[in-house]
Amino acid sequence: MMTMMAATMVTTTATTATTAGAPGADAPARLPTLLDSRRLVVKIGSALLVDSATGQVRREWLDALADDVAACRKRGQEVVIVTSGAVACGREHLGLVGRPLRLEEKQAAAATGQIRLAAAYQETLARHGITVAQVLVTLEDTEERRRHLNGRATIDTLLKLGAIPVINENDTVATSEIRFGDNDRLAARVAQMISADTLVLLSDIDGLYTADPRKDPDARHIPVVQELTSDIENMAGEPPPGYSSGGMVTKIVAARVALAAGCRMVIAKGKRMNPLAALEQRPENGGALCTWFLPAAEPSSARKAWIGGNLNAAGSLTVDAGALKALANGASLLPAGVRAVDGDFDRGDVVVVKSPDGREVARGLTAYAADDARRIAGRKSHEIEEILGYRGRDEMIHRDDLVVR
Repeated sequence: MMTMMAATMVTTTATTATTAGAPGADAPARLPTLLDSRRLVVKIGSALLVDSATGQVRREWLDALADDVAACRKRGQEVVIVTSGAVACGREHLGLVGRPLRLEEKQAAAATGQIRLAAAYQETLARHGITVAQVLVTLEDTEERRRHLNGRATIDTLLKLGAIPVINENDTVATSEIRFGDNDRLAARVAQMISADTLVLLSDIDGLYTADPRKDPDARHIPVVQELTSDIENMAGEPPPGYSSGGMVTKIVAARVALAAGCRMVIAKGKRMNPLAALEQRPENGGALCTWFLPAAEPSSARKAWIGGNLNAAGSLTVDAGALKALANGASLLPAGVRAVDGDFDRGDVVVVKSPDGREVARGLTAYAADDARRIAGRKSHEIEEILGYRGRDEMIHRDDLVVR
């Protein structure tokens, strides 16, 4: 599902290369700020979080970031943190310094470093009465349909309960074939998975430049990108030395994923104290210099465009007149309104919703596999647990996963 969505949507995310920040271009009059966000994913790199000389977490910087996160929460924004640093934090304690690490050594370092990272996040956010939840994922968790849905549901639930999900790649079990390898792309996949509207990549540089500013004094900063052209991609330089595994190349890849999901992305310098607060204002008003990547669609419309345009429906659900009316009014599809289930589909597949006379009236992602859907069709939601032996979703298709024709 994830790959298809990216391939379908990314070609519609832009206007022209000149408005993307090419030489001589004028930026749009109004750029976003962090205050425009409702649900944001914040990615923190190893070089920002961990002192490479000591292997210790930079607590003063992390405390300032936690203050920013608390401020976001106070004004009603949902925040998810994607953090690097487990390997960088753990290798010092295992004596794995001064040389490249083999995969099994990285996994060992991550195992000990992840404990220290989780403790650091818990302690600093506890100052604001905020609970932290650790979520470890692999590339397969964002690409395989059932894992994707489970991850989305877990993160959504944590946010509803007021917790801050702190996400990292599960380096202790992932092999080289199933790793992201960098948390820029992981953060973009998480943003895509949970329909975030803003992805913040805190970096060691304040955005995209026409050339590497460390090597070219004439390099110019690009404030906004509206299309990921080959010219934009060629502006990405090599990853910096040290423990960090990212660089501008991976950030451009992350932008492609984020924009495909209707999520805007910003690259900003993270070394300053309170880096999120610095994004609450535009640069001309005293805010931080940064680069915004702007999508052509909102997260919900991008997601629903993919659902509605999916040609490979795995089955169908026929509904009664009452359910048909409820769908037209924006409601979810409940099991009670389903009269027939056709096809052999799994949870998370796209299915067609049909009216009593057989017309296609909607498409959506089913919350139940075909066999379970047949068992609960026509029944009340409170009966699901008794019938199936487990408590699933109350809806056969939630309205967020439903496109009505």
